[in-house]
Amino acid sequence: MALEFRLPDIGEGVVEGEVVRWLVNEGDTLREDQPMVEVMTDKATVEIPSPRAGKVARILAPAGKTCAVGQVMVVIEEKGDLPGATGARAGAASAAVSGAHGGAASAVVSGAAHGGATGVIATSAAVLHAGPRSVTVPLATVSRKILAAPATRQLARELGVDLRGVGGTGPGGRVTKEDVRRGAGQRQTAAQTAWAQTSRAPAAYLQGALPPPAPPLSPAPAAAPQRTAAPSQRTPSGPWEDERLPFRGLRRKIAENMTRSKHQAAHFTYVEECDATELVALRARAKKRAEERGIRLSYLPFIVKAVVAGLKKFPIVNATLDAEREEIVLRKQYHVGVAAATEGGLVVPVLHDADQMSLFEMSAQLEALSEKARTGKATREELSGSTFTISSLGTLGGVLATPIINFPEVAILGVHKMKETPVVREGQIVIRTMMNLSISLDHRIVDGYQGAQFLAHVISLLEDPTLMFMEMV
Repeated sequence: MALEFRLPDIGEGVVEGEVVRWLVNEGDTLREDQPMVEVMTDKATVEIPSPRAGKVARILAPAGKTCAVGQVMVVIEEKGDLPGATGARAGAASAAVSGAHGGAASAVVSGAAHGGATGVIATSAAVLHAGPRSVTVPLATVSRKILAAPATRQLARELGVDLRGVGGTGPGGRVTKEDVRRGAGQRQTAAQTAWAQTSRAPAAYLQGALPPPAPPLSPAPAAAPQRTAAPSQRTPSGPWEDERLPFRGLRRKIAENMTRSKHQAAHFTYVEECDATELVALRARAKKRAEERGIRLSYLPFIVKAVVAGLKKFPIVNATLDAEREEIVLRKQYHVGVAAATEGGLVVPVLHDADQMSLFEMSAQLEALSEKARTGKATREELSGSTFTISSLGTLGGVLATPIINFPEVAILGVHKMKETPVVREGQIVIRTMMNLSISLDHRIVDGYQGAQFLAHVISLLEDPTLMFMEMV
């Protein structure tokens, strides 16, 4: 019997997912619970196992395709099937997954996009099993409210499409990305038709009988005359041919989060110098004690401590905007995200309750989180929930950057390169260890003066780090 495997409900609020890559090919033999495909949703990248042993007959959702929950992804021929036996019996063997099963999926997450947790979830095989009598349960019912995923709404904003005028073809009338793109194409076609009609009746414009025509679409550029390539020119088939990489998975999720942040938050950046000479000396002394405990102490825990102190003094920087309720939410917990580069892209491990950690505890946890992020073993909880983010490139920190806010937070701190620099102190030129700190803030929530006050307080603690311990942070 052939089994049509459908995209299961793999999390609360998830209605669609993008196929990142198939771990099997058509014709491959499958073991039960063998990892079969990776699917990225707005919440995580899910590694889905095979519900049955058998053979991959046909892959219906290639890499890069966005599938709705309940959509057939692959046909699996179970043991004893004849080649091509995917007819009427296949429908009776469809995998049944409804919203009630979503909570049963176990999750182990690795990798996260900047601004949202992303990773690999091993979904419980029992959830995906379906007997021959199982049926597909409707995932949603039609209502007046427009149903669309955040990524779909973002695409609609970018294309200028009003979701109220788009018919949804997804489960329960949900608007999909394909619906939005189709709506954008129809709007363009309508504009072309209107222009063609009005351009044939110029007198009507003069009499005011017709509205002004829409601007004509730009004509396609004329083809350039063909020229014979010189012997020294590079040919398309030569070693200089452009390489094309698939824009999907974590890379596309990062792009979506960055675009959302830039479109919704009103960014502004403030920069100030920090004299880190005393911090360097304190860290050198504390480093020996940390090594005795098997801990590698960096500058980052000191910076996190200073940031937490600043957030407590200026709570508006540890906030978020609830646009639907028109309220600014001042967060009372201090979960500090630390942006980290991995082979797959930028991820943000989170120090939860950073205000309750000692320097050594924080240093040990930072090292563990960084290792998990690099190896793809960080859990979803370890990659989500931050209230403020720090972005640091260490020795590659450069002179200045304008980091993008980790939405829906309202601020992100950029830490730049430390270096010995000649400066003037009490009328004398001396050598001090200097670095720049930049902070990007959401001007909808935080005024420039408040941002400058926050950064000045952080810098004062880093320039005299003993003050951090006096404030008991």
